Amino acid sequence: MDFSRLRATSKVVDEWKYPLVPARASGLQPVDRDPDHALYWEEYGNPDGEPVMFLHGGPGGACAPVMSRFFDPARYRVILFDQRGCGKSTPNVAADGPKAALTRNTTDHLVDDINALRDALGITGKMHVFGGSWGSTLALVYAIRHPDKVAALILRGIFIGARQDLLYMYQGNAAVADQTPYALSEPGAYIAYPEAWKAFLAPIAPADRGDVMAAYKTIFDLQPTSEAERKRQLEAAVAWSVWEGTISNMIPDEADSGKFGDADFALCFAQIEAHFFAHNLFLPPDYILANVDKIAGVDTYIVHGRFDQVCPLTQASQLVAALEAIGSPPKAYVKTNAGHSAMEAETVLALTAIMDGLPPI
Repeated sequence: MDFSRLRATSKVVDEWKYPLVPARASGLQPVDRDPDHALYWEEYGNPDGEPVMFLHGGPGGACAPVMSRFFDPARYRVILFDQRGCGKSTPNVAADGPKAALTRNTTDHLVDDINALRDALGITGKMHVFGGSWGSTLALVYAIRHPDKVAALILRGIFIGARQDLLYMYQGNAAVADQTPYALSEPGAYIAYPEAWKAFLAPIAPADRGDVMAAYKTIFDLQPTSEAERKRQLEAAVAWSVWEGTISNMIPDEADSGKFGDADFALCFAQIEAHFFAHNLFLPPDYILANVDKIAGVDTYIVHGRFDQVCPLTQASQLVAALEAIGSPPKAYVKTNAGHSAMEAETVLALTAIMDGLPPI
């Protein structure tokens, strides 16, 4: 049988409108002491253009130059930066260990970091804030606290961060998977990705799968004293990271896990995510939906993949309903035929179209 004509990926191929160009400036900006957190940043596009603050996902996902391609380089001044503890920011979980990198690493600190970077780069007026997944969470929190500094919110893959949202992704049928691996006993992403789910659960003993996130956090909190313990911790970090990387794509590349399988990336990504999730994102319950009235005057644009299994569409639906309830519906709400990743073709096209069509600041 010839399956060669079946599409092997949903990822962006030649849909990009704007080229990948080198950063025009970069640096390491100190933002805190004890420990001395410093953020790595890059700037793209027009130095006199409308500022765009790009907030990456995770938390712990870091930025990459390709993320600058959503924006017209003649119009926008685009700031990419790595949040605390990941990417090229210091201290770094992989290079310096979690004790330093996770100290003073909370949502409040990340919001303050955005303002510190704004000030350091001379951004004095309003800016566009562009964020996906955890970046959408951080963008919403920032706008709730500083609506006067936000011209527009451009949000992709909405993550409200309620407990049920985390259980959908990380818990599913884990408690019974050892006995009945194909039981559809609970909602969850495992339903669409059974092989990847089996690999994700592998580092956790069946007896500990009643709370998978807590079991992983226990492994990440170990201070390894032997090569075997270091290996176990790394394998767990990679399993956590690859699970999210796999289910982020509507059609995953099963032969290549990309950055999610890289040891340094996985250590940062997994341990920072587990740190934030264990503390309920360092936010009060229902913080975003309870405070959505504070962004009533901010133009909001939402793109969400209909087949998203990391952040199911229900999360975008809740945000849209909350905005409609206060008489401030989003300027655009686009449901793409895509999964979670920003790098899927329809999502790239939608986000680029929104940025091209924004009214000027």
